[in-house]
Amino acid sequence: MLQVEVRRPNRGDIEAMEHFFRLVITDTFAKEGLADLLEDMELEIESKRRCLNADLDTNGEQRYFLIGLLENHIVSCIEFGPSNALIREATHGELRDVVEIGTVFVHPDCQQQGIGNLMLNVMYLTLHNKGLTEFCLDSGYSRAQKIWKKKLGEPDYVLQDHWGSGADHMIWKRRLADVPVIFRL
Repeated sequence: MLQVEVRRPNRGDIEAMEHFFRLVITDTFAKEGLADLLEDMELEIESKRRCLNADLDTNGEQRYFLIGLLENHIVSCIEFGPSNALIREATHGELRDVVEIGTVFVHPDCQQQGIGNLMLNVMYLTLHNKGLTEFCLDSGYSRAQKIWKKKLGEPDYVLQDHWGSGADHMIWKRRLADVPVIFRL
């Protein structure tokens, strides 16, 4: 098994994180057949930068990131914070007070090696240690939706054709007590 170090980011990680966001988002858009949507890609990258800055500016109070490093290189990240506007809107405010797990990224060269599971498990433990009992998560990427369905079951909300014909957006709400622990630490 890979020896991934999981820790909180710091200001010295900003440049590497921005590069990592660009790499993973560009790869995801390409694999989803969306590589020509350059403006949307840039908006997604900028959104992740803002989330990271919100974490660093508030010491994890507004957003809370964890990063995974392999041989001192960032290979994964995950964060939680307030549910996003799409989740709040699509659920008519039902999930406005539920934290959202987001930015679950794994370097393209390291995918399907258990790193995403590790990050998710550490995040579950983090939420538990902060006294939180539930979370939500959303995805508009079809490849990611397949992964989330395997991990979390069927979504609680499906916005049919939200991104165009056949391109749904999915939202899950789960209690921490109901999610399987992937690794025992």
